Amino acid sequence: MPIYEYRCDSCGFQKEHLQKMSDPVLTICPECSKESYSKLLSAAGFQLKGNGWYATDFKGGSKKTEAAPPCQTGEGSCSSCVAN
Repeated sequence: MPIYEYRCDSCGFQKEHLQKMSDPVLTICPECSKESYSKLLSAAGFQLKGNGWYATDFKGGSKKTEAAPPCQTGEGSCSSCVAN
């Protein structure tokens, strides 16, 4: 269930409420009982964790290294040759 933050325009009372998305918006202030209680707009706080995310999504993720070019001579004499 999401947490919504409300503030009263009359008395300045501010509080967070745990509500279902289908619950009606609160309008009556629990402090002064006036009908000036309104929902505030705030940034969502979540993090993407777990399997399924790209390595580039987070700083410090593993980086892929490029494969060495194939041996041009075919004799296995170069440092990148598989025959070494």
